[in-house]
Amino acid sequence: MTTRVYTLPVEQTRWNIEGGAKTVFTWDYDEGRDKLLNLYEKGKNKQWNSRERIDWSLEVDRDNPIGGPEQYVPIYGSRIWEEMGERDRAQLQLHTASWQFSQFLHGEQGALVCAAKIVQTVPDIDSKFYAATQVVDEARHVETYSRFLYEKLDLAYPVNVHLKALLDNVVSDARWDLTYLGMQVLIEGLALAAFGLIRDVAENPLARAVNAYVMEDEARHVAFGRLALRDVYPQLTSKEIDEREEFCVEACYLMRDRFLAEEVWDTLGLPVDECLEFVSKSEAMMQFRGLLFTRIVPTLKDIGLFGDRIRAAFADMGVLGYTAVDLDSVMADDERAAGEIDRARRLQVEETIAAGAA
Repeated sequence: MTTRVYTLPVEQTRWNIEGGAKTVFTWDYDEGRDKLLNLYEKGKNKQWNSRERIDWSLEVDRDNPIGGPEQYVPIYGSRIWEEMGERDRAQLQLHTASWQFSQFLHGEQGALVCAAKIVQTVPDIDSKFYAATQVVDEARHVETYSRFLYEKLDLAYPVNVHLKALLDNVVSDARWDLTYLGMQVLIEGLALAAFGLIRDVAENPLARAVNAYVMEDEARHVAFGRLALRDVYPQLTSKEIDEREEFCVEACYLMRDRFLAEEVWDTLGLPVDECLEFVSKSEAMMQFRGLLFTRIVPTLKDIGLFGDRIRAAFADMGVLGYTAVDLDSVMADDERAAGEIDRARRLQVEETIAAGAA
């Protein structure tokens, strides 16, 4: 696939990660937790083909790829935004959408690598089974986001340096539970919230469908991390728990404060420092960054990583209230939203066929 649509030479972001992971074989084929095995069954039954399920003939307006209101542009309301003409605002919306979908794409490749690593390193056969279905899911997500970027936007951004750093930490750590924690709980949880915002505000049917269908899979992946880790963490020492909580706190602050799209402002020749200051202090953007933790906060509580350090960090971020989120209900909503899009598409096809016959 060509790399011509990248805003920077893609070679600048190619990197190799050394990992000292231990491969684990298990011979207890008849052992397994019912909830994980049920999730494995759902993972098999919910496989889909992006070439068939998604209507790629749908057009995307490159001046507003998501079809959402201008208020969702990160620097909306700033001095810079107010001084922009209509053409510059359209370019900005294209680049911010491209940056966001590009980071989704790169994060999905990270998830693909991590899911394969879990198959290799996790000691339980039921986890190996489910992780194998996730490998297929993540490959499909990489394919889907890549196609959206290359065919519809004709523009892509390399991996954000902060996402790269987080992926580097997750992939290189030899401890198998850190792969779960970093990818299934933190990165996937963050992505789900971002996907959900697009799904709920997008008026473009293709952008909405892509994110809704990916979310349906990702909700299962976060559930996988919860089910696997909440059996493990009660067995760890206080020192081991502290190490994992420290990792979570650092990662959460990194995700909240660093993913500010500085590459977009630089590419478009905008004053980077002024853009970053506005985005970091904007009330709307602060609320959005808080929403990113909708899934992460209750998941960490559920798996038993909710000591003083984590509670203090979440209180500081203003997201401690998300502990009351019902994760199973949210997952059911994700599946329902994808099903509604499927039903609407089938109805549209039936109406088109009927009109043609008439």
